[in-house]
Amino acid sequence: MIDKITSWWSSSSKPAVAPATQATDKPYNPSDPKQNPLNPEGLKPCCACPQTKSARDDCFLKFGDEADEKCKDIVANHLACMRGLGFKV
Repeated sequence: MIDKITSWWSSSSKPAVAPATQATDKPYNPSDPKQNPLNPEGLKPCCACPQTKSARDDCFLKFGDEADEKCKDIVANHLACMRGLGFKV
């Protein structure tokens, strides 16, 4: 019935929906062991580096407003751990 839908404001006859991408065009997923050899267990960011994450959280709870300055080293350790697993943080 309707062969083509066009926008009132657009003179383009291109389809509104992008064509499907190929399976090989997947975006980088650091949790996918096939794409990231640094993370062979496929950990997600929420579950990665539990020791440094716990220390970071404890530091922020302990120091509150002063945490930015007092927890720098602990946060740096956590970021290093996350980057070591291939996460872009």
